[in-house]
Amino acid sequence: MTIVVAILGLGFLVFIHELGHFLTSLALRMRPRRFYIGFPPPIWKTTRGGIEYGIGAIPLGGMVKIPGMHRPAPADADHAFGRAVDESPGLVGPVQRLRNALAAGDLNTARDAVGGVAELLPRSHLSPAAAKAAERGAQDIADALGPDAYWRAATWKRVLVIAAGPLANILLALVLFTGLFLTSGGNPTTTVERVIAEQPAAAVGLQPGDMLLSIDGRAIIAPEDARNAIAESRGQPLTIDVLRGSERVTLGPVAAVRDGDAFRLGFQFAAEPLSLGASIGEAFRVTGTVTKEIGKTLAQLATGEGRENISSPVGIVQGSSDAAKQGTDSFLWVLGLISLSIALLNLLPLLPLDGGHIVFAVIEGVRGRSVRREIYERVSIVGIGLVILLFFIGLSNDVDRLS
Repeated sequence: MTIVVAILGLGFLVFIHELGHFLTSLALRMRPRRFYIGFPPPIWKTTRGGIEYGIGAIPLGGMVKIPGMHRPAPADADHAFGRAVDESPGLVGPVQRLRNALAAGDLNTARDAVGGVAELLPRSHLSPAAAKAAERGAQDIADALGPDAYWRAATWKRVLVIAAGPLANILLALVLFTGLFLTSGGNPTTTVERVIAEQPAAAVGLQPGDMLLSIDGRAIIAPEDARNAIAESRGQPLTIDVLRGSERVTLGPVAAVRDGDAFRLGFQFAAEPLSLGASIGEAFRVTGTVTKEIGKTLAQLATGEGRENISSPVGIVQGSSDAAKQGTDSFLWVLGLISLSIALLNLLPLLPLDGGHIVFAVIEGVRGRSVRREIYERVSIVGIGLVILLFFIGLSNDVDRLS
């Protein structure tokens, strides 16, 4: 069950990312054509104001379609109408006129030409598959030639629409961290809040609400004292004195278990909530610290270091599942960290990531004209290759951790 919760949590983060793109493009009158919760095929859809809203059969994340992400090129006509032309030679002339207009950069003629092709499609006796592909292609090209196409918008609008996805993930992380500091993640105490099942602390009878007084005679004044005492035991038996209500109770002996490089008994301390202002400040501090560490890890990859810190979606889901087993607070902490990681990964200046689109939007704004589609495609191949490489590095790390 926790695996399902972890997968849905990851899907929710992707949905928030796409929602950021959608709301910003809508606010800037760069009217999106589709917005889905989940991924198609749709199990339900409706059209409002020229936008198709739907619920996809694949219940993970979301999808937004913004018109005209690239300036239309002759190859778009080939891709859209290739099969239709093969089945109906009468379309050759109209499609060629469209190709010529796109090649010449004559957008008005191209708009008329694609409209002419669209009018001919119902009378061209095409197979259902060819007709559907051609109709969709005609609509995509018409959208890309329209006044609200993404590639025709001002540079600042393009940058803002693309940056809105990662910014939505960062904002979500800040909201989650603030809420956690407000409720349970503030100043730690020496009172036990949670005892993890099937761990040494549970086996020896430690209970939520117990206040730790000493471990092996060592006074526990702050949580760090307990952590140090447990770590220094190196797995040797310990006795624990707690205050339970008004009674002093001695538990143990009990041995801590190794968890990676640390030793743990399997319990969590309660914390005193912070004020709203302090919680917001701590949320920004944590976000800044995590951002710096993720940036450091990505920089180390360029020198061949930091490989062990990369995780694939498999490891992310497993880590989220483990956190969900430990409780809602742990799961929300991990969800916030993953949201932040998704934002920072997407801001890398690589196509097809958001950061790459931001870089190209700025370049085109400076040049005053669009970058050729072939350059987009070549750079995207490099970016996709690097993303796939990161995926396989993370997957190999996850396999090693699980084996």
